[in-house]
Amino acid sequence: MSAIGKIGFLGGGNMAKALAKGFLAAGLAKPNTLIASVHPADKLSLQSFQSLGVETVVNNAPVVQQSDVVFVSVKPQVVPSVLSEIQPLSSGKLFLSVAMGITLSSIESSLSPQARVIRVMPNLPAVVCSGCSVFVRGSKATDADAEITQKLLQSVGTCEPVDESQLDVVTALSGSGPAYVFVMIEALADGAVHMGMPRDLAYRLASQTVLGAGHMVRDSGMHPGQLKDGVTSPAGSTAAALRQLELSGFRAAVSGAVEQATLRCRQISGKTT
Repeated sequence: MSAIGKIGFLGGGNMAKALAKGFLAAGLAKPNTLIASVHPADKLSLQSFQSLGVETVVNNAPVVQQSDVVFVSVKPQVVPSVLSEIQPLSSGKLFLSVAMGITLSSIESSLSPQARVIRVMPNLPAVVCSGCSVFVRGSKATDADAEITQKLLQSVGTCEPVDESQLDVVTALSGSGPAYVFVMIEALADGAVHMGMPRDLAYRLASQTVLGAGHMVRDSGMHPGQLKDGVTSPAGSTAAALRQLELSGFRAAVSGAVEQATLRCRQISGKTT
């Protein structure tokens, strides 16, 4: 197994914090093997990293200089300026970009020809080691780089390779997906509260229900429709609830959310199809 070395984060946003916490929780890194650059105005992120014992700086250069693996975790609109800033320091480094819509070719052209790049798309549940990640190798990335990437991301959940053409859809599905599920959990709990259940109990039951259902779909090998039918008795309460969901356009709303998120990703990356 390839050695990982020191890990740096360019940007201290939610995804960087989630990955850092996940790597620490999984025992794959220690606080002294992590470093992050955080905007001086972002006091919350600064405090979050410092509470983990991770070195924080306000400039990007030290992160690249001190790290073997560098996560590009700044907002997409500032990626070009950040890459331009650290380009002279990028030779021989492995860059893992989580920036939405920024292509491999764009990143590679902005760094040293000796830099290696892999695009990754993790999601927020990495913070509890239940992330869902994919990655795409750049033209210079080696088998060892892919091995390191998989080791990092599998330490905080699942990880698999995909074609770059799929990354916008991946972002819309698993990248943004936790937000959709959080709304669903909130809605389930709201319904239960409306019918008399204490809210704290409603959140516990709703979240565990979603967790358990996800495990069944992932591990059983059965079609979700089959599993749904297994819960649904003729003329029962589940059948009545499912009819309400259909009347309310539940399927169309959720699939439409994935479509709109994909289109937004493509807009950001300059794609038209």
